[in-house]
Amino acid sequence: MRERGRLADQVEGVKKLEQGVTDALELIELAEAEGDSATADAAIADLQGFAAEAKRREIESLLSGEADFRDCFVEVNAGAGGTEAQDWAQMLLRMYSRWAEKRGLKVQLTEESEGEQAGIKSATIQVTGPNAYGWLKTESGVHRLVRISPFDAAARRQTSFASVYVFPVIDDKIEIEINPADLKTDTFRASGAGGQHVNKTESGVRFTHLPTGIVAASTQDRSQHRNRVIAMDMLKARLYELELRKREEINAATEAGKTDIGWGHQIRSYVLAPYQLVKDLRTNVEKGNPDAVLDGELDDFMAAALASRVGATRSEASANAR
Repeated sequence: MRERGRLADQVEGVKKLEQGVTDALELIELAEAEGDSATADAAIADLQGFAAEAKRREIESLLSGEADFRDCFVEVNAGAGGTEAQDWAQMLLRMYSRWAEKRGLKVQLTEESEGEQAGIKSATIQVTGPNAYGWLKTESGVHRLVRISPFDAAARRQTSFASVYVFPVIDDKIEIEINPADLKTDTFRASGAGGQHVNKTESGVRFTHLPTGIVAASTQDRSQHRNRVIAMDMLKARLYELELRKREEINAATEAGKTDIGWGHQIRSYVLAPYQLVKDLRTNVEKGNPDAVLDGELDDFMAAALASRVGATRSEASANAR
């Protein structure tokens, strides 16, 4: 039902675009005949808006993966470097939250481990809305920040790393079997929002899947039972995503992004000093306004990475066919 609704929305969107372009062209022709430059300029502006919308829909047409239409979890982990890396991890978490909010997607914090002085050691958010996983899956990997440290009295330049891992939310129709013997379960006292209650009871739950080493934790709810359900859903989602990556034959690249949070594994660099530049190392897309990028302006990076991934898949399929 959800897939049918998504396809119907795409068809209806294309029809509206076609009608809008036709109306704008007719209006421009009429305005020019009557010498009405203001109306002609307004119609031209409409055409530019339609062009941007067409480009967005063209990229969304590439979201044809098995789970692309699903909601997703975004997990951010600080690399080595203490407070610097933990602050960077929190900046990334805000960046993805802002991106989602600008698209009208819902963001909910699922788990968070705060840093000792500032920032976060790790955190997971759930992003809910159309094609959330399809867009955000391109962000999995290591992100590198270069800046003048706000925590260094000598104002020296520092390099920090944090990793991002994106995996889809799955529903009851997808069966993921987990052997209880393969699970290690830990409970712990949650920290953060929730008042004194979270500090007095072991409401936090962490599952470790021993065969894969995958860890899923939740401190979202005051109820340990509810956190067990949430953590198990996350674990199943991560196991499902692992299987998807195997099918797509991109497991090696993603695993490289997850294992070493440091030099040689980054997908994007954010340089705030001595110059201003954000560069994606996979697609060479660059932006000279890091503040806008960190405020959620990520569409160009995501679109290029998505187009590159789809193009590589098609080239490989063509080669196999030959």
